[in-house]
Amino acid sequence: MLNSITAAAGRLLISEPFMLDPNFKRSVILLTEYTDSGAMGFILNHQSDYLLGDVLPDTSYSEIPVYTGGPVAANTLHFIHCVPGKIEGGIEICDGIFWGGDFEMVKQLVSDYQLSENEIKFFMGYSGWTPDQLKDELKENSWIVVEKCSAKIIFNNNEQDMWKEVVISLGTRFAHIANFPENPQLN
Repeated sequence: MLNSITAAAGRLLISEPFMLDPNFKRSVILLTEYTDSGAMGFILNHQSDYLLGDVLPDTSYSEIPVYTGGPVAANTLHFIHCVPGKIEGGIEICDGIFWGGDFEMVKQLVSDYQLSENEIKFFMGYSGWTPDQLKDELKENSWIVVEKCSAKIIFNNNEQDMWKEVVISLGTRFAHIANFPENPQLN
C-alpha cells in the first residue's frame, strides 16, 4: 500500500469510510490513468439503474449491468475487460485487465452472447482529477491506495460488499474501518 501514487495505472483507490461526497461514498475505483495532466478511473461498485440494453438498444443481450463510473461526462460509455483474445485494441492497465478496445467488436460479442459480466464491465461517465488534485486528496487521507489489482476484485459482481472486502484484504491495520457505520452519527 502507498501513501501516494508512484505508478500510472492499475491501482485501486478506496474512499475513506466517511467521505461526504455521495459520488464516492464507499467507492472502489480502478485508476486507469495518472499523469501530470491529471488522473482518471472508474468506480467499480456503484451499479447504475441501467442495463446495457437501455444505453445500447441495438444490442440483443441487454442484461449486463452498467455502472456509474463517476460524475464526469456521465453521457459517455466506457468499458474494461479481461479478454484481450476476444477484444482487440485495449490498453493493459494492470495484469490482464484492459481498458477499451474495438467497440464494434464488443457490441457484436455482446449481441452474440459471447461476453459475460465476469469478463467485461461497462461504465457511464468516469472519475477524473485535475493536475495535483488526487495528490492533494491523498495527503488529506481521502483515499487509500491499493497496489493489488486483479480480475477477481474488478469483476466481482457483489458491489454491495466490494468496498468492505477490499478494505479487509488490506490486513489488520485497516480491517476495523470495514465495520464503521455509513453514517458516523449512528456510532
